[in-house]
Amino acid sequence: MRGVTAATPPEPDADTDDYRPADPDAKDWTWVIAERCPECGFAGTDVAGPDIAGTVHDLVPRWRAALNRLDVRDRPAPGVWSTLEYGAHVRDVHRVFAERLRLMLTEDDPLFANWDQDATAAEERYDRQDPGRVADELADAAAALAAGFAAVRPDQWARGGRRSNGSSFTVTTLGQYFLHDVVHHLHDVRA
Repeated sequence: MRGVTAATPPEPDADTDDYRPADPDAKDWTWVIAERCPECGFAGTDVAGPDIAGTVHDLVPRWRAALNRLDVRDRPAPGVWSTLEYGAHVRDVHRVFAERLRLMLTEDDPLFANWDQDATAAEERYDRQDPGRVADELADAAAALAAGFAAVRPDQWARGGRRSNGSSFTVTTLGQYFLHDVVHHLHDVRA
């Protein structure tokens, strides 16, 4: 599971050094808010809203360990991201969801900007980033997002927000959906 949005991979050119992103994931994963994922075992209902912040913190050491592997840059197959690429993606997912959470807490029913994760991976060359720096940045982004969820008041958990494809979230389900992405990618990298 990589999907926030999916796009056709860009054609290789001199600027990307023939970089080929992973195969796009166009699935709508919002069902994991209410159902258990058969691949990673996570269901959104496993984590109540007030427990999201602690769970975000609890997942960081697993990502640090994965990003410290000797084979961190190796892709298991041509169309599958390496652990480093997944880690950089997860770092950015934390950042995107921190902004979405901020919007949900400060605006009424905001419409989230689209994020093309595949274009981001290619433009920022996830494959060339420093694994230690990615681990540190992921931890920092997780701390910021966890602080955002920890500050949610009881009357704010039901506040809404939407993606452009029509998927609607509450603050609680946004956090649950986010957690599935992070847990699923830990499963992807066998961490």
